[in-house]
Amino acid sequence: MNRRTLLASTAAVFALGTLPSFAQEAEEAPASRVIEMTMGAEDAPVTVLEYGSFTCPHCASFHADFFKQMNTDYIQTGKVRFIYRELVRNRVDIWAGMLARCGDPMRYFGVSDLLFDNQETWLSSGDPVTIADELQKIGLAAGYSADDLDACFTDAELAQEILATSEANAEADDITGTPTVFINGERQRLTNYADFAAAIDAALPAE
Repeated sequence: MNRRTLLASTAAVFALGTLPSFAQEAEEAPASRVIEMTMGAEDAPVTVLEYGSFTCPHCASFHADFFKQMNTDYIQTGKVRFIYRELVRNRVDIWAGMLARCGDPMRYFGVSDLLFDNQETWLSSGDPVTIADELQKIGLAAGYSADDLDACFTDAELAQEILATSEANAEADDITGTPTVFINGERQRLTNYADFAAAIDAALPAE
């Protein structure tokens, strides 16, 4: 991937530190390709919704300390349907979202795992060119070709759709930070996994 293509692909829709509004444009445009990303049974009795950011260290901690155990205990057992929504905090969040949404939607959570598990490595430099290189490495590790990644990272329309969807969702649910997590529509305090699991258990129907 030409690193400049990634750096330029979001320039028209995002300036670092500035979040221009595309909400009205998104309403008038064709249906967004930024579909809702979910895991678990559609008829699960409990829905857990996370607003997260791929560049947020607290989100990486939630992924390691809460999500993975919840996946084993509740998602894979049919008790929880999990929804992940990206909250864009900066242009790198858009790049990471473009990578996660590259190609088959079934790969989304696998790429998300790589992004969160290796966040310190790919994000630590703070240099946009180095970050672009590191994101390409993650994409290649996920099985995408260099041509696949070129197509994904130069898709300015997708970048705009990711930002527009983030803004619309954040406004609708009054999201100001990440991670923000809801259990059946109720905002949660993320103190420890035991309390979090207890809140899920309380939302489950009585047996």
